[in-house]
Amino acid sequence: MSHPSSPAAPLTGATLWLAALALSAGNFIAVLDTTIANVSVPNIAGGLGVAANQGTYVITSYAVAEAITVPLTGWLAARFGTVRLFITSMLLFGLFSLLCGLSHSLETLLLFRVLQGLAGGPLMPMSQTLLQQIFPREKASIAIGLWSMTTLVAPVLGPVLGGVLCDQVSWPWIFYINVPIALTCGYLGWQLLKSQESMRLQLRIDIIGLLLLIVWVAALQIMLDEGKDLDWFSSTEIVSLAIISVVGFLSFLIWELTEHNPVVNLRVFRHRGYWVSVLTIALAFGSFFGSTVLTPQWLQSYMGYTATDAGIAQALSGVLSVLAAPLVAHLTTRTDPRRLVFIGVMWLGGVTLFRSFNTTDVGFWQVAVPLFFQGLGMPFFFIPLIGLAMSSVDEVEMASAAGLMNFLRTMSGAIATSLVTTAWDDKAKYYHDILSGLTDSGGEAMQQMSTAFGTEPARHLLNSLVDAQSIMLSTNTLFMISGLSFVVAACVVWLAPRPTHMADTSHVH
Repeated sequence: MSHPSSPAAPLTGATLWLAALALSAGNFIAVLDTTIANVSVPNIAGGLGVAANQGTYVITSYAVAEAITVPLTGWLAARFGTVRLFITSMLLFGLFSLLCGLSHSLETLLLFRVLQGLAGGPLMPMSQTLLQQIFPREKASIAIGLWSMTTLVAPVLGPVLGGVLCDQVSWPWIFYINVPIALTCGYLGWQLLKSQESMRLQLRIDIIGLLLLIVWVAALQIMLDEGKDLDWFSSTEIVSLAIISVVGFLSFLIWELTEHNPVVNLRVFRHRGYWVSVLTIALAFGSFFGSTVLTPQWLQSYMGYTATDAGIAQALSGVLSVLAAPLVAHLTTRTDPRRLVFIGVMWLGGVTLFRSFNTTDVGFWQVAVPLFFQGLGMPFFFIPLIGLAMSSVDEVEMASAAGLMNFLRTMSGAIATSLVTTAWDDKAKYYHDILSGLTDSGGEAMQQMSTAFGTEPARHLLNSLVDAQSIMLSTNTLFMISGLSFVVAACVVWLAPRPTHMADTSHVH
């Protein structure tokens, strides 16, 4: 992004590795917080006295806030310096994590979760930029390897760590755990890296573009989060938010396409390979993230799993991802990346479709084994697709293209979370109505249970059975839709032209 203002003495020995550890830890906690709350939603909702579907705002608020700051990272680094930006973001991330844990209402938690996301956004790209800056060129692969490993491992550990902390201590500890890491790494990072500070430039920021971005993204997310509770477009509030979102988005498009120094460079979409890659990422990552959010909620709320067990089942999906990543990185340089992406996304779709035939009698390993094998598809999907996208744009556009791609990937996950939780509830009610009319239509079962248990307990038992089957059918339906979305995404990638070269994706976040 920026270069040191004057030649700095290179870091060596223990100093180099301590600095690398501090930078990797910064990336680790930022990525960790995208998944650590997934299995904790029922605990958070219960602790704050709100419905489980409202608890998912804890996931989406962080994701959207993080998505907004990622496109600004390049400007912030040039304006304030790479090291200052990283250290400030790290310390603020720790502060807002502490305040998240101390929150006693959903509104307060969401406020600090948004601020945490805004602080966390620059940590991922800045950690990678600084890792590459401090390692000598001949050891650049070590820098990329460190960053990639923390990026892959953190989502795997997130659900497990979140589950253990919720079961053994309490939900605030999923946020408190960030505080000592942020403070230690912030202090170490400044002491070790201040000599590597980049030159600061007096750059003008596109204020209008930034405000329009915040307005339409926030309006869209609030509309998606509140829509189910307010009966969607029968509500004046939802209609107003929809209008604000559409008008804001169109205004944002017009302004950014005509602004000389836009906050988001939309002109990169003129490259067919890039927009096809981004569309594939949005479809596939939205499908993946939606099912990732749904699985632990289903397991905890209706299958009797503890947060720890749900986290372990979910986390198994990351094991093969980590193991297969080096192989995929090697294959990407030797074969058509579109073929690798197609195989990876179809694999994800096939496993998700397989999961859409579960029953209420499904055991732990019947849930966990498909998730374990599903993870194999992630590096085949993600690694070559980044290379395909970056090879499609001009070299001077790579930083902008990377930021925009990450923004849209994060937004697709946030939107998918809102849509999935809404559809899950709606489908469950739909199936409940159907099953209620079909269950015990003659009344024989009700009569026998009433004789054995009494009328009210019998009615409650029968309704519980219908509830369980309704939720299972709703869950299967959403897995089916998610699987089909993967299939569509796999086919979309073939719209991209075959790249004549593969880009250096080392700066992509």
